[in-house]
Amino acid sequence: MAVAISVVMTVYNRECYLAQAIESVLNQSWPDFELILWDDGSSDRSVEIARTYAERDRRIRFVAAEHRGRGSALDAATQLVRGEFLGFVDSDDLLCPTSLAQTAVMLENFPEVGMVYTNHNVMDAEGRDLGLGKRCEMPYSKEKLLLDFMTFHFRLMRTSVFRQVGGINPKFNAAQDYDLCLRLSEVTEIRHVPKSLYRYRVHRHSISQARQLEQIRCSYEAILQALKRRGLADRLELRLELRPRYILQPKQSSRTAIATDPH
Repeated sequence: MAVAISVVMTVYNRECYLAQAIESVLNQSWPDFELILWDDGSSDRSVEIARTYAERDRRIRFVAAEHRGRGSALDAATQLVRGEFLGFVDSDDLLCPTSLAQTAVMLENFPEVGMVYTNHNVMDAEGRDLGLGKRCEMPYSKEKLLLDFMTFHFRLMRTSVFRQVGGINPKFNAAQDYDLCLRLSEVTEIRHVPKSLYRYRVHRHSISQARQLEQIRCSYEAILQALKRRGLADRLELRLELRPRYILQPKQSSRTAIATDPH
């Protein structure tokens, strides 16, 4: 049976945050959606938590699979999508209650728009609010997207356009969302909803912290591919600069860290 919106959430060892993430989707004011929960071979209680919610709520479709990595898990999960619109929620983040409603109305009212994205607030591991994400202050343009990933969270897109550009490319395992947004920007109009409708959690096990170098490498490759698709590779050269950052922190019990920039 078709639904208006499919929300995809892949999970890998997120027992601490998973219940909150699932509930944030189930508590949406928009009534017509499905939540596709795909567990990527978790070794903690994530499968148990996800299965419990799926047994309670018919809107959830749950798959427990072998571990294959985030990119491949996302690609597999999106093959199950039945919605006209598609969105992604990370299993350690939170949707605000009106996220689906306020983004879906944009796609319904503007047929030329293939994707909308919102502002987001950052929170720490315990859920304490750290303020508006820095990317929210960046104005969108197809050209600026080549260097700044301002279409960060939350994104809702037309499933037809998602399929048109080839969906998730598992090759970009730590930057598959950036690669997807670059490809979408080349075939459709993208609009910004300047409201904070997503809560992005930063903790030591998140991809941006634990796999930072891999994320940088994948983002670099995604930009190179975009330059080729746009016919700009002969005129523009991509150069990557990494500034070192040193961290001093007391051992064991203290939570206080001192960051210094050598320049």
